[in-house]
Amino acid sequence: MENDNFTTLEQGAWGGLLGMHGRMMRLIDADLQAHSHISHVEFEVLLRLSWEADHRLRIHDLAARSVLTRSGISRLVERLEQAGLVVREKATEDRRGAYAVLTEAGMTHFEAALRQHVAFVRRHFLALFSEAELEQMAVFWQRVETGQANLESGDNTRPEN
Repeated sequence: MENDNFTTLEQGAWGGLLGMHGRMMRLIDADLQAHSHISHVEFEVLLRLSWEADHRLRIHDLAARSVLTRSGISRLVERLEQAGLVVREKATEDRRGAYAVLTEAGMTHFEAALRQHVAFVRRHFLALFSEAELEQMAVFWQRVETGQANLESGDNTRPEN
């Protein structure tokens, strides 16, 4: 029977991730607010839109890919729309759906924020690790991503180490 508590090693690994993530997100958010006048969550939405070939995503897809609920992402898109960074377009394939579309001004703002963000992350996170450690970390995160995707699809298979 498994113990109900984390081992010291597990607690160090999991607790370290939770603590680091919380602190890093607060620091990144403060840096983005100071230099780009957008929050980390707003930056993430602009990032996801920039990754799309046509710079558009359905709002419910944005919600599924972020930490926000559908209503939360809808309010965030509304704020970005008021700032002129995105526009909302009705989905032609179904009248209930809508797309968030990155505007030219939004792309310009995002690109400036991205330069600052990359510099900040390199300086305060990536520089702490060797290239070999970063390669290993990328392998770890891919394994976690695969495990999460499996779980979301109902497949409880554990990814190979």
